[in-house]
Formats: sequence, C-alpha cells, structure tokens
Amino acid sequence: MLTTQEQLNNLRLEVQKCTKCSLCESRNKIVFSDGCNNAPIMFIGEAPGHNEDITGIPFIGRAGQLLRKFMFDVGFSKDDFYIANTIKCRPPQNRKPKTEEKEACKRYLEKQIELVNPKIIVLVGSTALESFIQDKKLTISKARGQIFEIDNRKYIPIFHPSYLLRYHSMDEGTPRYLFKKDLEMIQELIKEG
Repeated sequence: MLTTQEQLNNLRLEVQKCTKCSLCESRNKIVFSDGCNNAPIMFIGEAPGHNEDITGIPFIGRAGQLLRKFMFDVGFSKDDFYIANTIKCRPPQNRKPKTEEKEACKRYLEKQIELVNPKIIVLVGSTALESFIQDKKLTISKARGQIFEIDNRKYIPIFHPSYLLRYHSMDEGTPRYLFKKDLEMIQELIKEG
C-alpha cells in the first residue's frame, strides 16, 4: 500500500507528462502543490501565474506572498494547509482558465482532494468558486465568508489575494479586513475540530 506522499508523487509525475490541453505547450513547469499532504485545510486557487510557472510552486508571486502573510498573521502554521490550483499550467498572459482546461485538470485536482482529505477547502477567488459551487448568480463578493457543505466537507470562498493588492486599508469592511476575518473564521473552525 502506497503512502499518501507516494501517491501524490505518482500523481505529480502523471501531471508532468500531461498533454490533455494546449497549455502543456507553453508551460515551463507544472504547478502541482505546496504545503502539508495531510493538512486540515486545502486552498484552491485559479491558475499558476508567471512566478509559479518559473518555480513550480503555487501562490509564490506578490498575491501569494500576501496570502501567506495573512495566513501566518492569523496563526496558520505550515502543517495547517495544502495549496493547489484548479489547473496545473499557466494560461497565456495569466488569463482566466478556459472550461476545457479546467476539465482537463479536473481529475488531478479531485485526486489531490481525495488523498489530502482536508476538513475545509478554501476557494480562493471566483474561478475556484465557479469550479465547485454551481450557482451562476453567486459572485465572490456575495459568497466570501460563507460555509458551503458538499459531501461532508466545508467549502469556504475567500477573495483572491490579487484583488487585495489594489486595496491597502485594514479599516472595517474593506477587502483586506474581510479577508483577514475569513481566515480567522477558518482558523477557528479547525481549532473546533
């Protein structure tokens, strides 16, 4: 019986060979994951950006650094989270992933969720929200901070940290304030078990 880490390593190797969509032609590296493979929280973002394509690590650019700063500021440790994206290769000019690209990567993401088996999945931004919550009227502004129960797992949408790069105020009601409050709520849910 393979360990979770061995199964994830095998899945990563499979993704590295993937040619299911045209993004494989322009990628430098696949961006598979970062974090603890038995974490209680899994963050799922949209797609790799330029820095992620170079390093192979999700959420490593400016937006990712901001996400990690907020996470550590509210008390997350490296063992608390696992990070992945809806797709594993960078779309040209950081455009939003196309439906067929998300479909091509869907099995990989589902397998990551199955193997990591987090208690909470944090949907980072509108693309991740749309990938899991099938409600066309639901925007990230309306959904953020809500808890959606799907298959005995909690899904919690939050703003994408790239959105926060435009707003610097931490005043009550601002995007950064709400982002921090959402992360604090997620932290409390984990503490409660």
